[in-house]
Formats: sequence, structure tokens, C-alpha cells
Amino acid sequence: MNNNHVKKIRELQMMSKAELARMANVSVQTIDRIEKGHECRLDTRRKIIIALGYKLDQKSSIFPE
Repeated sequence: MNNNHVKKIRELQMMSKAELARMANVSVQTIDRIEKGHECRLDTRRKIIIALGYKLDQKSSIFPE
């Protein structure tokens, strides 16, 4: 498990899990697991970064190493 900022950023943008899931083209369950700190594929991370309105080179803002 890792720590990420997906939930905090999503909530600051007043976005629901369903909204983020739809924009990232992933399931709500995937968003839920990621927000709980579970690992996800690199492709899924990319989709979430873009759906949150960030650029890929800002990935450490959302998924710190």
C-alpha cells in the first residue's frame, strides 16, 4: 500500500468518485481502492492524473514516491 493524494484533490475539486471514475475511464471501485492506498497500474495513474486536470509531469503531486 502507498499513500496518495487522490481523495484530497478530488474533494478539493468537489468531484464525486463516480465523476472521477467516468472522466478517467475506470471503475468507481478502482478509485475507491486507490484512495485507500492500494497500488494501481501506471496506465490507471496516468488516466487519474489527467482526469484531475494535472499534467503527467506533476504526477508526484498526486502519487508521491
